[in-house]
Amino acid sequence: MSSAEIVLAMAAVFLGAPVLWSLVMLLRSPRATGPRSPWDWGLSLASTLAYALAFNVVFFVQELFLVVPKALTPGLKPTLFHNNHAWTGQNPLAELFQGTGALATVIVGLGFILWATRRPPRWLALRLFVVWMALLGLLEALPQLLIGTVIPQNDVGRAMTYLGFPAASKLAASVAAMIAMVLTCGLVAPLFLTMVPGADTQAPRGRARTVLRYAVLPALAAIALIVPFRVPGPMIEILFPPVVATGVAAAWLLAWSWPAPRGPAGPPSPRWSIAALLVALGLLLALFQIVLRPGVRFF
Repeated sequence: MSSAEIVLAMAAVFLGAPVLWSLVMLLRSPRATGPRSPWDWGLSLASTLAYALAFNVVFFVQELFLVVPKALTPGLKPTLFHNNHAWTGQNPLAELFQGTGALATVIVGLGFILWATRRPPRWLALRLFVVWMALLGLLEALPQLLIGTVIPQNDVGRAMTYLGFPAASKLAASVAAMIAMVLTCGLVAPLFLTMVPGADTQAPRGRARTVLRYAVLPALAAIALIVPFRVPGPMIEILFPPVVATGVAAAWLLAWSWPAPRGPAGPPSPRWSIAALLVALGLLLALFQIVLRPGVRFF
């Protein structure tokens, strides 16, 4: 088998295993005898808005740090767009700098993981944003290692080619990326239980239901809100990045919800959360479509 075929097989197991685990746990876990907790639709909406906001902020960071190193490199003249970047000129380092965007988002994600786990914000809107930034900082970057092994023409694939990665190193990087994504979801899943009073002390079915309501379903719904930030463009470029990141998040967050331990903080205050997130998302959309869509030159 080629390295690309091996990575595709690993990716299928990577996405299928958590789904199978959740199904097994659903069948094996006893049903709750008491009444179910009511569904807080406001919290689900706030989580959806926070996910869309975090996804686009992380994407902006990625594209910005694809552009900045090129702007500082002799012979390259880059332009930043709302859903991509481009450059004119020639310099061999341009291929290496195709990996700097993913590196930047990983660093951002790690920083937000420290924030979310050590000092979770007390305000609901900010806590949701911080938690989703922690997750998406890694989930928007790390899948590019797998994609780069299968499609060397993608950003990270071009950087690995420049660095002379042999097939074995690409496979090792892909395995490391999958392990890192699994562990990240494991760190983040308990944080959603802190959003609802008493959720972290529920039985496994109750914890899974909480994560499904306030993390998995909001993430899936947020794809519709992410699309306006990315149009116009080829449909594959509009949908592929959010679908990949969200698919990984949905599968592994739900899988980790069954054994999720107690979260690190009490429930936050929900006051004005939806209004604040709507304003922030609207301002970011205006930035993308009014300022970035025509192109911002970095030369």
